Amino acid sequence: MDGFRLFPVEAAAGAVKVDTIYFALIGLATVIVLLVTALIVVFSIRYRRSATAERHRLPKWFSREIEIGWTVATLFVFLFIFWWAGAQNLSALTPPRNPLRIHVVAKQWMWKVEHANGVREIDELHVPAGRVVLIDMNSQDVIHSFYVPAFRIKRDVVPGRTEEIWFKPTVPGQYKLLCAEFCGTEHSHMTGQVVVMTPQGFARWSARAPNATDLVQGGALLFRAYGCSGCHNEGGTVRAPDLHGVFGSPVPLSDGRTITADARYIRDSILFPLQDVAAGYKPVMPSFRNRVSDDELAQLVAYIKSLADEAPHD
Repeated sequence: MDGFRLFPVEAAAGAVKVDTIYFALIGLATVIVLLVTALIVVFSIRYRRSATAERHRLPKWFSREIEIGWTVATLFVFLFIFWWAGAQNLSALTPPRNPLRIHVVAKQWMWKVEHANGVREIDELHVPAGRVVLIDMNSQDVIHSFYVPAFRIKRDVVPGRTEEIWFKPTVPGQYKLLCAEFCGTEHSHMTGQVVVMTPQGFARWSARAPNATDLVQGGALLFRAYGCSGCHNEGGTVRAPDLHGVFGSPVPLSDGRTITADARYIRDSILFPLQDVAAGYKPVMPSFRNRVSDDELAQLVAYIKSLADEAPHD
């Protein structure tokens, strides 16, 4: 949205919750400040140097019960605020089912966006209103931070990790996309915009946009080109886990732990294969760190995700 605003517009479903917590805390802090200020003024007048008020004894109305009462009340207020804000934030960690997945790579000093159908953008992100959008993010160099004030979302993007953030835009328009972590000399220029469109408008834009290779198709080609199919497919030369149906499923590890095969696990298994070895398999997979680019990694992850609905081969 263009023009100066004292407070950012609420353009996503979760923005209202964030603002409610924010204004509630501001209101509570205001009440406390006014109360403390009033007490300071009253006591300054009552116990000024020329006043005859008793200074060596507590007032008659003051008692230990009052002191215990306001201490306990303060504790309960704090616990309530902690529970309320914590519950809101924890609920925002799990996205609804069947989101629109988009991959974003942060690098000095731009945002590289790739949609599931292969459409690519630089410093722009087109999304449909009313649809949950899940962003898979990677950093190509240093720590960045994906920040959209109108959506009240911000997430650090750390090199070597896959970060996820989701939102549900509600109001069509153009909204600022910023990097909220100092990332170098051109940090202030690492900006972009999120373009929220009507579902019909987004469908038309997506159809008109020049498509590159579909992420899943590109991942399938890379899966064979890098020799992954020789081990992970049926009849492979090396005994390796079958990747059909693995995404989203629990994976027992050789050290006794069990981990969910999410996007982060798949990425780490490609880059750091000895970190979480599946139970029953030898740690023989080579590391593809510094061998695959972030774009190729996104395609490989997308391809393995696409195998989630396929049953494992016997």
